[in-house]
Amino acid sequence: MIARRRRGSAVPDTKFTIPHRIMAAASAHGDAVAIRGEDGAEVRYRDLEPLVRGVAKAFIAAGVAGGDRVAIWAPNATGWIIAAIGAQAAGAAIVPLNTRLKGREAGYILRTSGAKLLLTVADFLGTAYPQLLAGEYLPDLRDIVLLEGDEGGLPWQDFLDRGAALSDDAVDARMDALDADQVCDILFTSGTTGNPKGAVTTHGQNVRLYLAYGETLGYGPGDTFLIINPFFHSFGYKAGWLVALMRGATVLPHAIFQTDKVLERIERERVTLLPGPPTIFQSLLAGPYERFDISSLRVSITGAASVPVALIEEMHEKLGIDVVLTAYGLTETCGTVTMCSVGDDAATVANTAGRPLEGVEVKLIDAAGEVVAPGEAGELLVRGPNVMQGYFNDPAATAAAIDSDGWLRTGDIAVQDARGNVKITDRAKDIFIVGGFNAYPAEIEGLLAANPAVMQSAVIGVPDERLGEVAKAYIVLRPGASATPEEIIAWCRDNMANYKVPRRVAILDELPMNASGKVQKFLLRDAGEEKRPESAKKPTYPSSSP
Repeated sequence: MIARRRRGSAVPDTKFTIPHRIMAAASAHGDAVAIRGEDGAEVRYRDLEPLVRGVAKAFIAAGVAGGDRVAIWAPNATGWIIAAIGAQAAGAAIVPLNTRLKGREAGYILRTSGAKLLLTVADFLGTAYPQLLAGEYLPDLRDIVLLEGDEGGLPWQDFLDRGAALSDDAVDARMDALDADQVCDILFTSGTTGNPKGAVTTHGQNVRLYLAYGETLGYGPGDTFLIINPFFHSFGYKAGWLVALMRGATVLPHAIFQTDKVLERIERERVTLLPGPPTIFQSLLAGPYERFDISSLRVSITGAASVPVALIEEMHEKLGIDVVLTAYGLTETCGTVTMCSVGDDAATVANTAGRPLEGVEVKLIDAAGEVVAPGEAGELLVRGPNVMQGYFNDPAATAAAIDSDGWLRTGDIAVQDARGNVKITDRAKDIFIVGGFNAYPAEIEGLLAANPAVMQSAVIGVPDERLGEVAKAYIVLRPGASATPEEIIAWCRDNMANYKVPRRVAILDELPMNASGKVQKFLLRDAGEEKRPESAKKPTYPSSSP
């Protein structure tokens, strides 16, 4: 276990819901800085309760009822956090959307979740998010609210003004109705069936898991937590700002990774906590890190594709990070299943995902469902308080994922050593990792089906020097249609998130099929001599991309 250095949050006993725990932390850490934006604007802990209450009133005034869904489609920022907690204080469940999604993809999630409100921004990196939804059928969506900007939706201040006349009693009633078993969020994760599915988790699951997570890591007052991991992902949301605020640390939202700016911010803000995928640290090591004073760095959690032992050693020796650990989890497990501990050597940290967290069980089974012997490969199953309630409005998918005894099938192949360390060796699910994001061939194929020139497609992951793997699409055109690989790629860039976009396209007369009509993708891979890289054999942390 990690030594509790400068720790010991004095948060009083309270309900196990996110708003209650955040407000308890606000009371305990009053004058400390809770959030500091990239522009330097600060929110102190004492300010959290009135800010959250003001947002909750606005949601109530907008007609959001307990159990309703509120979607958030925006980059990391202070407003994202306050809006999320305010929505949850009003009794709603948040539905975070990946900022890389295109209109068709976001529309599907908004329709499926039945979101009543969408919180977004007028523009981010040249993308006008409200405009992407033009033409999408969204029968449940009442309004688009802009966290930033004033084009394409209701400006944030106007939204807040609508709730200003409500009394605190209205918020108190919603907070009193909240309990640990109420749904706090639905994170959509793509699947092998093609369409994203919404993993439903409750307040109590997440609060208990991440209070323990933060205690294990020694997070607390005096820590400054730079969060580059996106808030739409459980790594940036749950293992990010949620655990930090519950433990009394200072959160630094960061929207775009740029090596020099991150190094400068680490120095200026005296950052102590910096989690992220290996690519972040590889970029920092390749940058001018020696020109900056980054000696404040204390703890990092990493994971994703295979982590070189040398990287762990360089994070210690060159970046000066005291504690470097790896972990593994899925969206369906609130983001965390296993984690290394401070006593583990660099080889263990690099080559395994650590041991199950307290209260979490894992087992490995063979194709017949029998538990395998230690050291043998099997599909990893997880059971515990971190396992989701199920997929939103999808009992069939839920039953396929979680058995009657509560075991969640991860679809990942692993081995477990004598100490209990889990090493992910392969994937049963047909996913590949593009620069830290999980890409699902079936989903990409489903999106390609909307192209008027495409009759059939088969997508595989192929090696890429920079991103690890990228999509390659094999296309059969419709009779009479014509399209070049370049035109297909251009269409994809307009209709899907960039990490899903095939970097290569091959147009074929037909796809290789077996007797049951299933595409034999191994023949496509063998024909192109495109073997999956060894680094593709360990899933991202967390292993499902929302």
